[in-house]
Amino acid sequence: MDINTFILKYVVKREQSLFAQDILDNRSQLYEKIKDKSVLVIGGAGSIGSSFIKQILPYEPKTLVVVDINENGLAELTRDIRSTDGLYIPQDYVTYPMDYASKVFEKMFVNRGGFDIVANFSAHKHVRSEKDVYSIEALLRNNVLSLKKLLDLMVNFPPEEYFCVSTDKAANPVNIMGASKRIMEDLIFLYSDRFPVKTARFANVAFSNGSLPAGFLERISKHQPLSAPKDVKRYFVSLEESGQICMLAGILGNNREIFYPKLKETQMMSFDSIATNLLKEYGYMPVECSSDEQALHMMKDVEKDKYPVHYSVSDTSGEKEYEEFFVDGEVIDEKRFLALGVIVGKEIPNRKKLEGLCDRLEQEFASLKTSKENIVDILEDYLPNFKHIETGKSLDGKM
Repeated sequence: MDINTFILKYVVKREQSLFAQDILDNRSQLYEKIKDKSVLVIGGAGSIGSSFIKQILPYEPKTLVVVDINENGLAELTRDIRSTDGLYIPQDYVTYPMDYASKVFEKMFVNRGGFDIVANFSAHKHVRSEKDVYSIEALLRNNVLSLKKLLDLMVNFPPEEYFCVSTDKAANPVNIMGASKRIMEDLIFLYSDRFPVKTARFANVAFSNGSLPAGFLERISKHQPLSAPKDVKRYFVSLEESGQICMLAGILGNNREIFYPKLKETQMMSFDSIATNLLKEYGYMPVECSSDEQALHMMKDVEKDKYPVHYSVSDTSGEKEYEEFFVDGEVIDEKRFLALGVIVGKEIPNRKKLEGLCDRLEQEFASLKTSKENIVDILEDYLPNFKHIETGKSLDGKM
């Protein structure tokens, strides 16, 4: 089964990319802004980062440097792009398995004299990343504090374009991941008087690395039961579309703009429906079980054409009942692009307040007695609309 065909048919339900016409309409401008430019992609071994790379390469950048802590992912990225027939690859193409907050990254960045285009995809993206105070610190360091270090570095080597990924969960956040991305938006806007910054609030990327649908493929390959929420509906874009959103926003966006895909509520999909359709494409008939345990037990003796699944009601911390890309008070422009909306008119945030937040987080993390509750209080002080949903349960307690 071709997973991309499955995504188009059952998940996004369209025959071609949502952004195909916008790319066609802006092809000459994209070529003008990318050709012969030096490009740095941070987190480029991930699903969205690698898709972005494959989108920009046809416009012939002079340099492509890819940084990611996943060494195996970088190796596969290189194999993939070198195995793609007709794909342009610059002579100055190099991958570095390193942390973008490390000294060695800073040394590389300075010695290269910065880059024309910097795209940052390094992020903790899972709601499950708030299971305890240690995972929360790792999340906030990566999404906020390490980002500030990168932005400070770029002040001395200002790029022509800086882009990083936000999330739909940054609009009226109910989990720490979403709050961190909302703060990330403010943080990059704080530097917008030094160089142009743009971001995009994403839908879910279908079958991206680490996503629940990608987990379905792993479970099937290992002959393990499937588990999914039956009451959660989300917006989805394809892997190809994820890279296209980032290219259009990062290259064509104006300073301090937030992009989002124009999707209708009727296009939302539930995870249990994706799982059911996937199993049917594999030739299985799903058999619904009342618990993870029953599904695991049934897997031992199930008939060959049957497949145990457990579809349950979501009850874990930080799960938002609905998705939104913008909130009341934000000014939107839905005329500039056919399939992309743009949040415009964002102001430069209060520097003292934002830097004070970063200092408070650093101080809290320096304490051995910090707690999840303390960190939530700090985030709520900065984001008055942040209403954290705490149930005491984590996705790590489920299949």
